[in-house]
Amino acid sequence: MTANIAIQQRDGSRMPNPQQLVPELGEIGAALFKATGNGTIPRTTIGLVQLRAGQLVGSTYLVILHTGNLRSAGETEERIAAVATWRDAPYFTAPERVALALAEAVLLPAGQGERVPEELYALATEHYDDRALATLAMAIGQVSFFVPLALIGQPLPGRTPAEQWTPAPA
Repeated sequence: MTANIAIQQRDGSRMPNPQQLVPELGEIGAALFKATGNGTIPRTTIGLVQLRAGQLVGSTYLVILHTGNLRSAGETEERIAAVATWRDAPYFTAPERVALALAEAVLLPAGQGERVPEELYALATEHYDDRALATLAMAIGQVSFFVPLALIGQPLPGRTPAEQWTPAPA
């Protein structure tokens, strides 16, 4: 049996530039970046969480974006590649593991019970104070905020916004 695996080739995103359509998007993105960059969570941890989120929602654009960001920050190829299999990879600290577990708990449907059970929350509080935990929640929310644009608009991976978002009609 053969599967239809044809991929439509495009020169850019399926939709016009969302920032031109909704100019407030730039302000929201900047505010989210500022909130998650308050210093309570290492940028590396945020990058790992955001890469895992892109993997979980199945967005090549987000995976390539956050992989590139991690590389630019000096992350090793081993750590980047192992994010998808972090549970049995030896490359992550206990706080990073908790952050990745929280991202999965928030973004994946729970088979049964709570998405973020008491045990996971208690483990998170062993590694993060209240402000850091709120920041981590915002980091998961930050990437989640852009998921609909990534999945609906399908921007092309590895291209700058100017290269791929078609101009909005006047």
